[in-house]
Amino acid sequence: MIEKLIAEATECDYKAALEVKKPKSWLKSVSAFANGIGGTLFFGVADDREIVGLTDVQSDAETISRLIRERITPLPHFVLTPVKENGKELLILKIAAGRATPYYYKADGIMKAYIRSGNDSVPAPGHVLNELILKGTNQSFDSLVTNAPKDDYSFTLLEAVYLERTGHHFEATDYISFGLIDKNGFLTNAGRLLTDQHSVFNCRLFCTRWNGLEKGSIFDDALDNKEYAGGLIYLLQSGYDFIRNNSKTRFAKEARFRVDKPDYSDRAVTEALVNALIHRDFIIMGREIHIDMYDDRLEIQSPGGMFEGKPIQECDINSICSVRRNPVIADLFHRMKYMERRGSGLKKILSETAKLPGYTEQLKPEFYSTSFDFRVILKNVNYNLLVSPQVILQDTPQDNKQVSFEEKILIFCKEARSRREIAQYFGYKDVRHFSISYLRPLMEQKRLRLTIPDKPNSRNQKYIVSTAKKEG
Repeated sequence: MIEKLIAEATECDYKAALEVKKPKSWLKSVSAFANGIGGTLFFGVADDREIVGLTDVQSDAETISRLIRERITPLPHFVLTPVKENGKELLILKIAAGRATPYYYKADGIMKAYIRSGNDSVPAPGHVLNELILKGTNQSFDSLVTNAPKDDYSFTLLEAVYLERTGHHFEATDYISFGLIDKNGFLTNAGRLLTDQHSVFNCRLFCTRWNGLEKGSIFDDALDNKEYAGGLIYLLQSGYDFIRNNSKTRFAKEARFRVDKPDYSDRAVTEALVNALIHRDFIIMGREIHIDMYDDRLEIQSPGGMFEGKPIQECDINSICSVRRNPVIADLFHRMKYMERRGSGLKKILSETAKLPGYTEQLKPEFYSTSFDFRVILKNVNYNLLVSPQVILQDTPQDNKQVSFEEKILIFCKEARSRREIAQYFGYKDVRHFSISYLRPLMEQKRLRLTIPDKPNSRNQKYIVSTAKKEG
């Protein structure tokens, strides 16, 4: 029975015995569960889930109730249940997710709110505490009214895009009804985030196309580097254009037609960008959205983790509930058809990527979150594609003649590629053997050349097809 109860709990903590002299050891979990998605404390169960039992359940139950009332404010909703398992008595304390956040642990004149981080209860960082305060007053950051008059700003891009995507003009009354200004004509934070001007300092987007598989120096290892600042729609368009300009659509020849093979799904990219923009935490200062493109993947990282719930990597994407950090912005993006029904964005990223030619389960998008950020990783479906004589990957049209393996290498090296990159692309694990057998002969024939000929052993060394004619 106890195993079933543990399995059904959203979050768990185990206490072999009730700590009375130092109750903070378990009361901080009460605070964290109430500030999050709820949870359960099992008293009489050790960390390894061994049932050790309690000696005086009635007295422990009274003490638990008393200490929660004395030390947790406001008082969370909780249910305390005695359970008997294998002849041993336990107590199960269920804490509901609270609405009057933040829930503080108070002692010695100090109040501190806790949240869950993995299996631990830790003090809430400043930006999370601010979110809990807003949540407790039934407000969101984007709905707060600022002291910025609407008349001081323009919304040309918003109005143009709204007309293009909905077929309707953005009326003056829409600014109030959509929550962008209040009745006195002052912008909400949502309104400020949609102006043509850069009126919110940390509303920026940093984009980098790295040379290879890892980050390096912006000056030496970045093939493209852009920084954008402005309203959310401008950032969405700029981010999409950056990714598109640094991606490719290749094709494979079939008997009577060709199959386009884009590196990434356009729809998946748009969904990931929209998710980063509308669900980011603007309370975290000094943090911006980052787009990092590598040879084999695209990463989009935005400030702020899951608004409510476990880290995304611990969730079932198909059953995850949609909780919007910025509901005013989310509603407007939904009206402009950038979003579908609530909670479908991540599933759409998965389903649209799965439609790409060459997709395998290894190329499934990945999602990660901490209390500080959220990251989407899209895999380049063309990066490790194996080329066979029947299906030839190419960037420019070729005729239907049989192509040798060496010619395929030259086709792939129309862009500068590292030795490891070329070997992996063609399915060879032994990079040294591949280099001796294939790259060296092509170098000797002057059909392939080094990008840094003066430093043949440079870690940044790459190979590219030579414009010199083949000797002999």
